[in-house]
Amino acid sequence: MGQITKRSYKLSDGRDIIYFDDADTVLPPERGDDLREPAVRPPTATMRQDVLTGEWISIAAARQNRVVLPPSHLDPLAPASPENPSEIPSLYDVAVFENKSPSFGPGLAGPAAPEGLDDLARVGLGRSRQSVGRCEVVCFSPEHTGSLAGLSVSRMRTVVEAWADRTAALSALPGVEQVFPFENRGEAIGVTLHHPHGQIYAYPYITPRTAQLVRTIETYGGSLFEDILNFEQKSERVLLQGEHWTAFVPFAARWPLEVHMLPHRHVPDLAATTDEERDEFSRLYSRLLRGVDALYATPTPYISAWHQAPVHAHRDDIRLMLQLTSPRREEDKLKYLAGSEAAMGAFIADIPPETAAARLRDAMEKASPPPRASGPEPIRTELPATEQEATRP
Repeated sequence: MGQITKRSYKLSDGRDIIYFDDADTVLPPERGDDLREPAVRPPTATMRQDVLTGEWISIAAARQNRVVLPPSHLDPLAPASPENPSEIPSLYDVAVFENKSPSFGPGLAGPAAPEGLDDLARVGLGRSRQSVGRCEVVCFSPEHTGSLAGLSVSRMRTVVEAWADRTAALSALPGVEQVFPFENRGEAIGVTLHHPHGQIYAYPYITPRTAQLVRTIETYGGSLFEDILNFEQKSERVLLQGEHWTAFVPFAARWPLEVHMLPHRHVPDLAATTDEERDEFSRLYSRLLRGVDALYATPTPYISAWHQAPVHAHRDDIRLMLQLTSPRREEDKLKYLAGSEAAMGAFIADIPPETAAARLRDAMEKASPPPRASGPEPIRTELPATEQEATRP
């Protein structure tokens, strides 16, 4: 089997597009040009400070014009055709491109850009700054429908490589303070495209959730993530455990379905992971997602979020972590963020985390294996013995 290959191009309006070819790809190396007329890119949005919390809110009005749930023949993430001049000029395995309706960017600097974290930390009435940064779209497959759970382990590994590559590239951009890869899956979450895809945000600040984590570490101590891992590995909430990763339902889960995955050594972000860690994660995550979809008769909506250390701070304290959450609490019931959660940030959980873990372990046992890759060398679909045993703590 070969290696995952990266190929960089430009769209007609100057945006970056990067193709990541599977290790067992059947695609030719050449990619076509973007034949569309260059479009005018929107101005960089403005963010305003909420003086009650000190948090920054990006006002990105250009997003109001984005496409919502188009039919397959108008899918903007499908490979381009004469009938559908889409965002991606050529057939692909995995493709990443700059979002044409970004929440942050396209500008990376300007007269009203933030002047660093100290500037953003000051609180005052009527404060605003440019929403500099970058937003990218990550397309997992050229198919109009499908999901990460339905991909081969080989394709999953390509997606992981794309996340790691873009984390490194976006972290190197001026003005970027934190990089966040994520996937919104399902209409119940609010997706606007059926096409299987995720996004990456490169923020000009440290996000509120990470800022709270920093305060927790300052109170608890720098061993927080190591202690969490040791604590959870001894619990009945473990779902999968390999040589490099452990997946578990956390002790104080907020959502009906919530899973955390932690690496066994300290790494601040995806760019710092090894090939071996990415290989194992691809197998484990593929199995986890198939279990999530096997919980009910219809696919489960979820948000999958990579929590990474900030680019320039706390990289020795904050460990890379995947968090997957779903509001689905029964076949036909969703958990909505009502008064206590939405207004006060005070969560009330409906399902004990131990019950949720038992349900998900059972679903993973019943789930079908991933499809075989298309290349000449078969991909192992079963997990190694050490990973199998972890499903029965």
